[in-house]
Amino acid sequence: MKDYMNLGTGIEVIRDSSGTVVMQAQNGTGTGVMTMHDILPGIAVVYNDFHMREIKSEYSAKTELFCVDHCREGRIEQKIRPGVFCYTGAGDLRIDNRHGHNADFYFPLSHYHGITIGFEPLEADKSIHAVFPDFPISIARLRERFCSKEGQFFLRNEPAIEHIFSELYHVPEKIKTHYLQIKVFELLLFLGGIEFTDSAEAKPYFYKSQTEKVKAACELISENLNCHYTVEELAERFDISATALKNCFKAIYGSSIYSFLRSARMNCAATLLKTTDLSVAQVAGEVGYSNPSKFSAAFQKEIRILPLEYRNAGEIARRAGKDEII
Repeated sequence: MKDYMNLGTGIEVIRDSSGTVVMQAQNGTGTGVMTMHDILPGIAVVYNDFHMREIKSEYSAKTELFCVDHCREGRIEQKIRPGVFCYTGAGDLRIDNRHGHNADFYFPLSHYHGITIGFEPLEADKSIHAVFPDFPISIARLRERFCSKEGQFFLRNEPAIEHIFSELYHVPEKIKTHYLQIKVFELLLFLGGIEFTDSAEAKPYFYKSQTEKVKAACELISENLNCHYTVEELAERFDISATALKNCFKAIYGSSIYSFLRSARMNCAATLLKTTDLSVAQVAGEVGYSNPSKFSAAFQKEIRILPLEYRNAGEIARRAGKDEII
């Protein structure tokens, strides 16, 4: 899978040894690391960890590919055709052939963590049958099945997928290669038995005209946490229907406008409690709460601790750190 490393400018190989390649992406919006393990000829497992807003991929496949992407945390936006975007969020599985991968990728939450399992179908099938001569699944046939129409397929809310991938994020190094091989075979057997039901329904697609308005609305509310905008006010301001605004916002950011705003307010409040001497009531006002009691209840629901306890815990930690230095 050496071809997979050719991702373009801004992405460099920082380690290449013992079947493992580590690639780093860096730009003005942050950094990302991709750690690729070649587990069999034609099969690679890539761990993706991005802390950035966006990235430009210049990757163009030089051979036929079949790739399975699992999102553990965060979200990713991908253009599927000019002016049309789709979103992959936590728990989603995305299958594609890497056509159109030479594109801009956007991370709405400024982070993305997941795993990609990449196959070169012909070589991968040979490798698999060398290990299991009677293995009933063909990568080439899976590719035809899942990537025949639009070139991609989404699966969500599937417990079996969560089971398979959750175990891939904590693998001891000394058994990693063989363990990854076993889990890949398990995944292939699962994919081979999929019936196209509601769990495999297509993800909704959104047009650029919609996504730009929703991102502008998100920027507005994020920069004015002490203001209270209704969905109707935002819809009118950005010339989009309330229904489209709500649906597109949830697709991009993974939560409702209300939930997103509450989290943003409480995270801002947590920072203020840590870094300023503002009273709890003043902090509440800074993030749009005129009632300190309602603010404390919301803070506890989001951060799992009362505001004053959060501040005191931070102060204790700071003092402990100073004592250690002394």
